[in-house]
Amino acid sequence: MQITKDHWERLYKTHSPDQVSWTQSVPQTSLDFIHSFRLSKTAEIIDIGGGDSKLVDHLLDEGFQNITVLDISETAVDKARARLGCKSKLVKWIVCDIIDFWPPESYDLWHDRATFHFLTEEQQVETYMGIAGKAVKKYMVVGTFSESGPEKCSGLPIRQYTEDQLGNQLLKNF
Repeated sequence: MQITKDHWERLYKTHSPDQVSWTQSVPQTSLDFIHSFRLSKTAEIIDIGGGDSKLVDHLLDEGFQNITVLDISETAVDKARARLGCKSKLVKWIVCDIIDFWPPESYDLWHDRATFHFLTEEQQVETYMGIAGKAVKKYMVVGTFSESGPEKCSGLPIRQYTEDQLGNQLLKNF
């Protein structure tokens, strides 16, 4: 999906973290979910769409050792690497559109609060769920927009979900 990749590259090249609505200095809700699973520090964790998110910073600070960050934007990943400095070598970085991703391993935790809602076509959703269904060993956290949320995010259309609709999507592969 070259249009989407181009969109994110342009956005990350022209905006700082304080100029985008999703930046969180402390991604507390995600951290609370992760802590609730009581994962070992060697658990395999992947953050889908995690590019320039600070979740990876917090996970490294807490001693997690097997973190993968996947993002469609090389620019977002480069920003995170620069921010982390030498710590960035402790992370597996993957630049890829999620629907083209072939996981090299399985993960104890699949975390996504940034990507799923941008998959607006049924085939994209089915592909995503198929990939996740093969890659998730234990836990999956997916954040998305409800029916009362916005219809666009970052200038792109998104797909909204009720709790039942999201649950039904997950039931197909989990």
